[in-house]
Amino acid sequence: MHRLIPLAVLLLMSTCCPLCGQDDVDLATREERVLKQAAALAAPSVVRIETVGGRDRVGSTPGGTGPTTGVIVSADGEIITSSFNFAAQPTSILVTLPDGRRFAAEKVASDGVKMLTLIKIKADNLVPAKPAPRASFRIGQWAIALGRTYPTPAPNVSVGIVSALNRIWGKAIQTDAKVSPVNYGGPLVDIDGRVLGILVPLSPQGNNTTAGVQWYDAGIGFAIPMEDVYGALDRLRAGKDLRQGVMGITFKTKDIYGAAPEIDRVRYDSPAQKAGLKKGDIITDVNGEAVTRIAQIRHLLGSSYEGEQVSLTVRRGENTQQAELTLVGELKPYESAFLGILPERASTEQASEAAGVGIRYIYPDSPAAKIGLAPGDRILRYGDSNITDADELRDAVGRFRPGDELELTVLRGDERKNVTVKLEEIPAVVPETLPPIRPPQRKAKADDGDDADGEGTGRIAETMEGHEHDYWAFIPEDFHPDHEYALLVWIHPGGDTMEADMLEAWKPICRERGIILLGPKAEKVAGWTPNEAGFVKAAVESFLEKYPIDRSRVVMHSYATGGVFATQLVTQDPELFSGVSLAGAPLQTAPPENRPENRLQWYFICGENDRLHRFVELTVQVLTKLRFPVIMRSVPNAGRIYPDAPQLEELGRWIDSLDRI
Repeated sequence: MHRLIPLAVLLLMSTCCPLCGQDDVDLATREERVLKQAAALAAPSVVRIETVGGRDRVGSTPGGTGPTTGVIVSADGEIITSSFNFAAQPTSILVTLPDGRRFAAEKVASDGVKMLTLIKIKADNLVPAKPAPRASFRIGQWAIALGRTYPTPAPNVSVGIVSALNRIWGKAIQTDAKVSPVNYGGPLVDIDGRVLGILVPLSPQGNNTTAGVQWYDAGIGFAIPMEDVYGALDRLRAGKDLRQGVMGITFKTKDIYGAAPEIDRVRYDSPAQKAGLKKGDIITDVNGEAVTRIAQIRHLLGSSYEGEQVSLTVRRGENTQQAELTLVGELKPYESAFLGILPERASTEQASEAAGVGIRYIYPDSPAAKIGLAPGDRILRYGDSNITDADELRDAVGRFRPGDELELTVLRGDERKNVTVKLEEIPAVVPETLPPIRPPQRKAKADDGDDADGEGTGRIAETMEGHEHDYWAFIPEDFHPDHEYALLVWIHPGGDTMEADMLEAWKPICRERGIILLGPKAEKVAGWTPNEAGFVKAAVESFLEKYPIDRSRVVMHSYATGGVFATQLVTQDPELFSGVSLAGAPLQTAPPENRPENRLQWYFICGENDRLHRFVELTVQVLTKLRFPVIMRSVPNAGRIYPDAPQLEELGRWIDSLDRI
């Protein structure tokens, strides 16, 4: 790719070569000399980092132990690098200086906003990196990515340009220089050898240490401006990790570019609640800058740390008011309140004819049971608001906390009455008996088209268009397009798709509970690879589009080694699933945040003699602490074995009750 020649190169040519007509080889040689000189100027500040021990994988990313890169930021041994280099939690860190000396390093603190980590070695008279002033940044200027992968005097070099500024919500420089994990933590330097920034993996969709790694070698690399690195250095030296500041709100829409920033939820005990923000407020100004879109707010606050002050202007109806907030690094875990009912599931035609939400089932000893609600009752209103469907009632109850009181208007027969219910915590129970809901009878083929005789039901097997991966599925033979189904996504363990066993075990449960079973197949049966996540997501989304699926009953299910890939899928796309069921497998990735707009429930089953049983128990403890609804079943006197019929029947009832309120 042809590059514009920077001014420094032109000056070098004009002083060294007064003659015109220099050939391309001579020009390339002079250009090469300038680039090498820039790398040489920065090289004394670039170190090699090696890690020992730690986890094999971090989410879907291998936990590499190969050499990576760091940059010296003080003469007495302080080094900044990418937090990605320590995501596997190594037991030891070794640093090799440009002169070949090796030192053990200690981790000081990490910056969770910019994904940087400060480490320290016992050495003196080092050469700190010289930062390029932010005012000198220009799109199109040369950008040289350095790494110290090999034990050689000179660093490895990749040349590109600065392709964008203020990327990833204002945090980073973007470059098209080739960037890979071996030079994460290394410098991106300008033509004068000054450090533009520190190379890190970043993504606008994620904020963990491995977000954006998938883009390496794709012409999309990011660097945190060196001036910002030095600006946060004193806080890191204090030894406390820096966290992203949050105010505790969610917005009414996911359209961050086109819609007004209207607040939907205000988290309990959050800075936003303490400042008096409410549902329906529209943010019009952040720290003195006018905003009209959610993306602008994210950009303005993208580099904010906990403890920082934020000034907001919000419009509430016809009035405008100010709010002052102090950002926090962590919100209290979200916890939904529990009413204790399962709603009726009516066909589209039936739902349009009936008011409110009918009650299908009452949980024993629940708040609903304590005030005398019964199956067949209809809930018409909560407070002063009419209820149109179960999703609306579920959302309303989810905005309350256990212990809050809720006013309901209930219809029983022809009698309407008002009741007050005190909401409670969601219990870890599955209905012991739960009558199934049958779909309507299919019409005669002459009236109903080609599918009236069950064509397209039973077991099907297809190749996913655009992915060249196969999947199989089971559609109950009495499938009806006007009946909502649950979707159970099966992620098989390594070495065995278990297709025949799954079909035999799940067919009767799918028929009884209205479940569609989807079984994606790994390209190699031996196991799943991270790049197959896109195929599974596409398969799930195609079923959500093709079939009438209840989004509150979309479940990820796996067994044994398949659980690793299954939980990675859920943590990457938590909004796609409402339930996770793992057999003989603990959670091996950091759980997603328990968010009010993304209701996620968990079910674990494991043999008491399974070697992973104690890890499953630890997983349940972590999820419970985060206030997720969690159920665990231990199978007495059992080792590593997939659940049998009675256990799967309960799992089927759990799936059938995921729409509980």
